Amino acid sequence: MAIAVGMIETLGFPAVVEAADAMVKAARVILVGYEKIGSGRVTVIVRGDVSEVQASVAAGVENVKRVNGGQVLSTHIIARPHENLEYVLPIRYTEAVEQFREGVSEPRSLSRRP
Repeated sequence: MAIAVGMIETLGFPAVVEAADAMVKAARVILVGYEKIGSGRVTVIVRGDVSEVQASVAAGVENVKRVNGGQVLSTHIIARPHENLEYVLPIRYTEAVEQFREGVSEPRSLSRRP
């Protein structure tokens, strides 16, 4: 499984909270952090399988529209970030988010109706 990193930069903190909530609900990703850039810009960062990160970012972008005044300024997905990035940039799994990795690494069960 290729571990990707996905980012959404928004204008306004409520918009980034909405994006982050939609991202973790829409796909099996881990929210690894956020960065306040300044001037109201905030970036949320998720990690997971490439296809899950793609779905997650798409859901986050769509849900920012629900926030009054919220704007998506930029998005980006990196499929297999170099390990050096993890030591310099805030995209690494930390001890604080480690508890959420178990649920993401296990495959989703497909429920069937009788």
